[in-house]
Amino acid sequence: MADPLTVTVQPTPNVNALKFVLNRRVTEGRSQTFTDAGSAAVPLARDLLGIAGVRQVFFLNDFITVTRTEGTDWDAVVPRAESLIRQHIA
Repeated sequence: MADPLTVTVQPTPNVNALKFVLNRRVTEGRSQTFTDAGSAAVPLARDLLGIAGVRQVFFLNDFITVTRTEGTDWDAVVPRAESLIRQHIA
């Protein structure tokens, strides 16, 4: 049985981006960047981009970086993003 999913939120050098580090792989060695929910082929990326104020998501290995539009409150983004990550990955 797999360990329970852990999601740790970490700052990045970009004040408009946060890194969600998982204890699971989301990609294998190839990064994926999404900026448009309508054309995102990955359901999790589509759902994350559906959060008001999210402008880009980046997947690589065991983390997802969520970038907000400037001025968007992280308190409105982080709980929803973490919930979606848990729904899709767990």
